[in-house]
Amino acid sequence: MSAEVGSKAPDFTLTNQDRQPVTLRDSAGKTVVLAFFPAAFSSVCQKELCQFRDDLAKLNAASATVYGISVDTPFALKEFSRQNALTFDLLSDFNKETIQDYDVVNPDMRGLKGIAKRAVFVIDKAGTIRYREVTPTPGDEPSYDKVFEAVGAAK
Repeated sequence: MSAEVGSKAPDFTLTNQDRQPVTLRDSAGKTVVLAFFPAAFSSVCQKELCQFRDDLAKLNAASATVYGISVDTPFALKEFSRQNALTFDLLSDFNKETIQDYDVVNPDMRGLKGIAKRAVFVIDKAGTIRYREVTPTPGDEPSYDKVFEAVGAAK
């Protein structure tokens, strides 16, 4: 199943950096930004997630909840979150089910097999995908302006 604009967002339950379960359907009634990233502690991932951290007030003003998702362990995500003072949940898709459901599996990135592509989804309050961006390469950042536009349109 591919998660396309206009389709219902695939539900998931993933473990956050504090080893607590987070379920997408629990965010019903809120706009959600899912930021899939290849790996904690990589420079572009750090830059991207810090950009979301820095713009979190703007996203919160639009009643948006942000989740970062990678296949890293919750333990690695905890330290990555701490070192970067991230104020939103990072979710571990260690079993690689959610990246498959959202069709953002990178089959091979420099020998790392089955990690997430860099991708952003905006899901509206009804659980419908309103924006989908998968960057051409892991080194490319998403279009933050388009993400914020989609968040504004989804509220």
